[in-house]
Amino acid sequence: MRKLYKTLCKLELIACGTGFMLLITMVFLAAILRFFRFSVAWNIDLALFLLAWTAFLGADIAWREGKLIGIDLLVKRLPSSIAKIIQFVVYLIVLTALIVIVVNGSRLAWLERVRRYQSIPIPFSLMTLSLIVAASSMIVTTLIKIKRLFFPGTTEDKIEEAAK
Repeated sequence: MRKLYKTLCKLELIACGTGFMLLITMVFLAAILRFFRFSVAWNIDLALFLLAWTAFLGADIAWREGKLIGIDLLVKRLPSSIAKIIQFVVYLIVLTALIVIVVNGSRLAWLERVRRYQSIPIPFSLMTLSLIVAASSMIVTTLIKIKRLFFPGTTEDKIEEAAK
């Protein structure tokens, strides 16, 4: 199970990086082509599609690696037991929000399954799916963070730290 998770994390990183490079290329190409008065209508729709996927996958990667912006000035000054409780409450709030996002995002994706982009023949729900996929992955990450909060230094944590 751990190997599958690591593989999915690597695939997510590759997909996010590739999508971001394609996004930059598409926007740059559109700017160059517009300079020569040649418009590419599908470029904006594809760029929005790539932006959604890279933004949400990037958020999951940042959450997993602990690189999201956080304000911990107050928590750092508290005793470790109280800080752990506050961290747990924060994780529960995040977990609840992510579950709401997955549930409502699934409903939205289902409603948008017939809607298409104006210039490319793919369902709009594929863009909405980026939110569901990233939030689902963030749920797994949050559960792992909760486990590590209460059981730090387990064997699997030491193996993962050694792999980094």
